[in-house]
Amino acid sequence: MPTLDLVFFDAGGGHRAAATALKQSLAQQYPEWTVRLLNLQESLDALDIVRRVSGVRMQDVYNQLLRKGWTIGSELLIRPMHLLIRLNHAAMVRSLAERWDGDAPDLLVSLIPNFNRVLLEGYRRVRPGGPMVTILTDLADFPPHFWIEPQDQWFICGTQRAVDQALALGHPARRVLRASGMILHPRFYEEFPSDRASARRRLGLREDLPTGLVLFGGFGSMRMVDIAERIAVSDLAIQLIFICGRNERLRAKLSEFTFPHPAVVEGFTDEIPRYMHLADFFIGKPGPGSISEAIHMRLPVIVERNAWTLPQERYNTEWVEENKVGVVVSSFDQIVEAIRRLPIEEYRANAARLTNRAVFEIPEMLAGILREAG
Repeated sequence: MPTLDLVFFDAGGGHRAAATALKQSLAQQYPEWTVRLLNLQESLDALDIVRRVSGVRMQDVYNQLLRKGWTIGSELLIRPMHLLIRLNHAAMVRSLAERWDGDAPDLLVSLIPNFNRVLLEGYRRVRPGGPMVTILTDLADFPPHFWIEPQDQWFICGTQRAVDQALALGHPARRVLRASGMILHPRFYEEFPSDRASARRRLGLREDLPTGLVLFGGFGSMRMVDIAERIAVSDLAIQLIFICGRNERLRAKLSEFTFPHPAVVEGFTDEIPRYMHLADFFIGKPGPGSISEAIHMRLPVIVERNAWTLPQERYNTEWVEENKVGVVVSSFDQIVEAIRRLPIEEYRANAARLTNRAVFEIPEMLAGILREAG
């Protein structure tokens, strides 16, 4: 039976989340397979230049920038990062080859950007011709050398834009597979109680008011305070659910607010699907995971696009507009007006027409790759 390595890191929460969800789906569909999670940061810790100089891992620096909202000009940081990767390329390839020596998987599955050339070369050192597939956890690539490298491998893409980018680099169509969206945790496909009114009342919410879910990833964002302040002094007849993640300072700050209508302030939780089920629309950053989760749960989105938006997430806002499933603002200073002009029912209907079964489709795609690779 085959062994698969799913490669992730913790720069942002989406890569680990996708790897974990995919592993669970694989266990259900192919229980005889051996599926291992490989944290690339841990495997290459000794070669992390940022850690050697500062004592802080590169991924932790990235996460701190996200937490603080210091993302303006982040596009300019990608080139120096790629330079560091190139300078350490040979050492990283050697380290991965040693890691896999005598224990190489039958299929290497990457759920991360930036390191796919390193991964392939390290893998092929110990398993010449071994198959590798990159599953994009962004809606599109941000070339060059981000997700899609011009090398001998497969790709699984969740949008037609990403498929077209891979084909434009010369990859044969049979090696560029199209999933119906981003990987979502199987929890998002469970049945939810049909009586939303009772569930809202149990949280202290009114059953008759439009309900917004405000979510900015696992560490929250102080932008949620700005949003809360603007809505609190408006005449909008809405109620809100704030998910603050692991940001206790943010949770405490929001808990002090007095809103004209009910509000729920929650910290870190695994029950995002349940909260989305109780909401009518979503407010947050344009991350591929949160947008995909919201659209799957039929929530129109309000997201922001400006100089602070991560470059690899800018296409996400175009996708929202193209599919008419949300409103894109240049600043959340415009949040009150954005809510006023959000056609919730129309956009909920548009979202309902988009079907995402990627987490259940991809295991069969991987099986096909294994068959083709022999």
